[in-house]
Amino acid sequence: MSNLEIAELLRAVAASYQLKDEEKNKFRIIAYQKAADAVEHASSELKDLWDEGKLDEVPSVGKSIGKHLGEIFRRGRSEHFEEVMKGLPNQMFELMAIPGIGAKTAYKLATELKISKKDSVGSLEKLAKKGKIAQLQGFGKDSEKDILESIAGVKVMVKRHLLPYALQLANDITDWLYGNKLVLRADPLGSLRRRTSTVGDIDIGVSSNNPEAVLEHFIHFPKAQRVLEKGERTASIVVPGNIQVDVMVQSPYAYGALLQHFTGSKHHNIALREYAQKKGMSLSEYGIRTKIQNYKPKLKMYQYSTEEEFYRALGLEWIPAELRECTGEIEASLSEKLPNLLELKDIKADLQIHSSFDIETSHDLGESSMREVIEKANKLGYEYIAFTEHNPSQSKHSDRQVLELLKRKKDVIDQLNYSLVKTVKKSMQPAKVFVKKVKKVFNALEIDIRPSGKLSIPDNGFDYLDFALVSIHSSFRQSKKEMTNRVINGLSHPKVKIFAHPTARKLNEREGIELDWEVIFEFCLNEKKWLEINADPMRLDLPDFLVREAVKKGVKLTLGTDAHHVQAMENIQFGISVARRGWATLHDVVNTRPLEEFEKMLY
Repeated sequence: MSNLEIAELLRAVAASYQLKDEEKNKFRIIAYQKAADAVEHASSELKDLWDEGKLDEVPSVGKSIGKHLGEIFRRGRSEHFEEVMKGLPNQMFELMAIPGIGAKTAYKLATELKISKKDSVGSLEKLAKKGKIAQLQGFGKDSEKDILESIAGVKVMVKRHLLPYALQLANDITDWLYGNKLVLRADPLGSLRRRTSTVGDIDIGVSSNNPEAVLEHFIHFPKAQRVLEKGERTASIVVPGNIQVDVMVQSPYAYGALLQHFTGSKHHNIALREYAQKKGMSLSEYGIRTKIQNYKPKLKMYQYSTEEEFYRALGLEWIPAELRECTGEIEASLSEKLPNLLELKDIKADLQIHSSFDIETSHDLGESSMREVIEKANKLGYEYIAFTEHNPSQSKHSDRQVLELLKRKKDVIDQLNYSLVKTVKKSMQPAKVFVKKVKKVFNALEIDIRPSGKLSIPDNGFDYLDFALVSIHSSFRQSKKEMTNRVINGLSHPKVKIFAHPTARKLNEREGIELDWEVIFEFCLNEKKWLEINADPMRLDLPDFLVREAVKKGVKLTLGTDAHHVQAMENIQFGISVARRGWATLHDVVNTRPLEEFEKMLY
C-alpha cells in the first residue's frame, strides 16, 4: 500500500469510530486522524520504514496503530480495522474523498440514495444532477450545488507526488546509483530539479563512461517492481506507488548539455532554442552545434561538461533550475539582472510553529513541547522563532476562558524567554565559545478569519500576543469579492502581521480560494502586512507565481513550516524552493532579518 492509501484507510477507521460512538471514541478519532495526516506527509514509504524497524519515527503512529499497520504489511489486511469498519458501506468511504463531505454526510448519502458500489462518486454526481440530493432532509439546492462543484474539482485534480516524497525517492535512487563506482555524478531532472510543488514521473541524469554497466546496476534497484525498458543509454523501472523512474546516462564531457536539456521546462527550452537559432546554433542533449566559418553546410558539435559552460557558450549567465519556466529568465540573464535567490543559510527564524501547549483549539494541536521545538531551532541555527498555536475553540469557550488560556500561554513564554536570556549571557562569557542559539521566542497565534471577517478571539485577547497570523479554515466557496473583503477585515487589526497559507489550498485535495490579489497586495504594501510562504508540503502556499507578483509589488514575505512536530521544521527547505521559484531574494523575506531588525519591523 502507498502512503496515500494508508492515510485514506486510517481516515476511514476514524470515520467509522465517529459514526459508531463519537463521544466514546473521541480520543481514538483524534489519534487516527493525526496518524493519517502524519502518514500523508511522510517523506518515506511507510512499508519501507516498517521493514527497517523505524515505523515509530513517524509522528502520531503509536504502538497500537503501528501494530495494526504491521499486520497489513505482513498479511495484507488488519482484523482490527475490518472489525471497526464492519457494517458500514464502502461507498461511504469513497464519498469522503470529495471535499466538504464528512463521515456523517457520506453515510447519509450512501444509504439514503442507495449509491452504486461500482462508481460511488459518479453515481452521486448523476443523482445530484437529477435533483435527488436536494430532496433529502437537511440538504437543499445549495448543498447539492456545492457537492456538484466539489465533484467537478475532484475530476480535474490529477494526483501527483508531493515534492518531499519525490525528492526522497530520487535521493534513494541516486544513493543506489553511487554504489556503482562507474557513476561519476547523478542528478534529478525535470520538474523535480526545478522544485515544483508536485512531481509526476522521476527522471535522473547520470554522468559515466560506461552506460551499459550503470543501467544494469540501476534496474536492480531494490525497490524496483518491474523493468519497463533498457536501452543503450536509458532505462525505466516502476517502483511502489506505480511511479515510473527513468535514468539517462551521458558522457562526462557532455553531461552539462544533458542536465540543461532535461531540466526544462518545455517552454524554457523552446525559448532557448529560438534564441540559439538566431545566433546560428542548434541545441541538444549532446551539446551545441555551430556553423563553421566559411563552410555554410557544415556544423561542428561542441560538448560541455557543466551547465555553466553551456549557458556561457550562448552568451548567458547560468540560470538557476527553479527559474526555468519561460517567465523572463532568459532576458534577465542576457542583461545580467538575474536575482540572487534566497538560500537556506539566509533564514534566521521559523515564523509558524505549533507546540503541544494545550490551548484547547478546535484545530489540530502540536505534538512537540516548546522546549523540544527550541532545541530543534538551536540545531537549525535560528536566532528566534514564533509559537503560533491555533486560537482556542470558540464554540467550547467563553471570552473569559479564552483570555485565561492566552494569559497562561503568555506566562509560559515569558518564563522561556527569561531562561533564554540567562543562557545567552552565560554562553557569551570570555572563557566559552559562543554557539549560535535562539535568543527569543515570540508569543503569536494563528487566528481563524470567520466568514464575516471577524477574528476568532476577543479584541482584548491581542494584549497577550506579540503578533498574530490570520488564515482561512472554513467557508472556502465565498465569492471573490466576499472572500477579499473577509481577508482585508481579518488583516486590519494592528497586531495582525501575517496572512498565513493565503490561498488555503491543499495539494491534490483542494483548490485555493478566490481573491482579488491586486487588492490584497496593495493592502499589504500600504499597511505593512506580510504574506506567508507556508512550507508544509501539502500547502506550499503562497504559490510560486503569486510569490513572483508579490515580489514585483514590493510586498514582504515570511517563511513558516506550520510544523506540528519538530521533524516538520526541516520542511523549511521546501518553502525556500517556492520562494526561489518566485524570484525572491533574502531582502524580500522578513525572517532573514536579525532579531533586532525583525523586532523593529514588527512593532
